[in-house]
This record gives sequence, structure tokens and C-alpha cells, in this order.
Amino acid sequence: MLLSTAVWLLENSPLLRRLIWRWWYGRLARQFTQRDWTFMNYGCVPEIGAEPLALSSTDEPDRTCIQLYQQTVASVGLAGRDVVEVGSGRGGGASYLARTQQPTRYIGVDFSPDAVAFCRTRHAGIANLEFLAGDAENLPLANASCDVVVNVESSHCYGEVGKFFREAVRVLRPGGHFAYTDFRHVAELERLDATLATVAGWQLIERVDLTDRVLAALAADEARKRQLIDGIVPPRLRALFGEFAGLSEGKIYQGFQRRELLYCRWVFRKNPAPRH
Repeated sequence: MLLSTAVWLLENSPLLRRLIWRWWYGRLARQFTQRDWTFMNYGCVPEIGAEPLALSSTDEPDRTCIQLYQQTVASVGLAGRDVVEVGSGRGGGASYLARTQQPTRYIGVDFSPDAVAFCRTRHAGIANLEFLAGDAENLPLANASCDVVVNVESSHCYGEVGKFFREAVRVLRPGGHFAYTDFRHVAELERLDATLATVAGWQLIERVDLTDRVLAALAADEARKRQLIDGIVPPRLRALFGEFAGLSEGKIYQGFQRRELLYCRWVFRKNPAPRH
């Protein structure tokens, strides 16, 4: 009964959901400062027959996580553009895209000041990359100040995701793009699509179901994640971290397997400025 009440509160209280996730990610950033752990997404494998992504030896261990970022922005050119990633976490994806896609400027925004502090140290020296503390539902950015907003596997933590979408429209320049990936239970995904459709000021360019490819990435990366968890997480917390990481015995993995959870990506384009 207590667990059911807690789940109901998380699903129905935006404030509580926001506070719980803020506490959790802040704790991760404070307690786990290992420099090699810079990604927290579930990853993605390429489409069958696609050319494998060429990666440096430094980036290779994070291949599946990087491939999710690559898939998110695949149809959106970043070169020469001002890019904002909302929910940049430990900064691995921001670092990769800033180094390899030649944006003029890449700003990672995260609601955890501890995560931002970690990123500023860990990813120092990348000239076109910076990190800011800020709330996805009230971005610390001026109107029409960027060309692309990227959001990878973060929005399920937000109190009111519709506010974030409206903020994304606000900070995008006319003709700019919103490149977005996340997962939801089937019924929640229908509500999410409905919310996206009601946001004024942009048009849907593409929507792709990535569930099977994310599940394959989780399976491919399981041994590495287990080794990482065993190496840095106290035994009493390993089961929790295993669930969080999408290990095969957990509800997340099995939800994808049964397609009760679906993982999708979307690209929206902000309407161009009206002609006078």
C-alpha cells in the first residue's frame, strides 16, 4: 500500500517528481566523481546494415551511449550552429557532440549544480563547450538564442514536461530544431505525443520508435555496466543502480522487452519568422 501510494504521488505530483529527481541526480554527482563515468543513457544500436560509427579509442567504451546521441541529432546538422542540451547530466554526450559535430557553441544545462561542477572540471579545455545550472521548465536563456535544443532521456524527470517544450520553442530561433529522445509507458507516451502536438510554434518533422534498438544496446552493454557498478557502488545500492542502469533483471529492461515501455525520438522544427 505504501509503495502504491508513493508511485501514485510521483506520477501525479509534479513538485514531488521534480524534487525526487533533483535529489537523486545531485546525490549521484556528489558521491560518484569517477572521471570515466560520463554517460547515463540506455544507448542505441545502429539500424541493420548501417555503417558503424567511427570512434576514437577514448570514446569507444561509451559506444552505445554515443550512438543514442548520434541518432538523436542524425537529421539535424549542428555544424556552425548554437546548440543547447537540456539535461546534460555528466556531460559525455555534450562533450562528444561539441568535439565531433563542429557547433559554434554548445551549452549543457542541468538542474544539478553538482553535475554542472563535475562537467566543468571533467570536460574543461573543449573550447566551444560550456555548462550552466538551470531548470528545464525555466531555462536561463534569452528568447531566440539558439539554433538547436537537444534533450536525451531526461524529460521523464520533469515536473511539467509541457512547460519544458514551451521553453524549447521560446529559446529556439525561427527555423531551429528540437531533437528529443525519451521513454514512457504506452499510455503515458500517448499523452506525451498529445502534449507535443499542442505546443504552439513548431512542426513535427519525424518520430521514430527506437525501442528494439535501445533494448539491443542494453543487452550489448550489460557486462560493462555490471563491472562499473560492482567497481564503484556499495553492495547495498547495487540492486537500485542495476534497475537505474537498465540491467536485464530489472523492470525497465523487461518493460522494453514486453513493449510496455516504448523509447522514441522526435525532431521538431520551429516555424520560420513571418514575412512582412
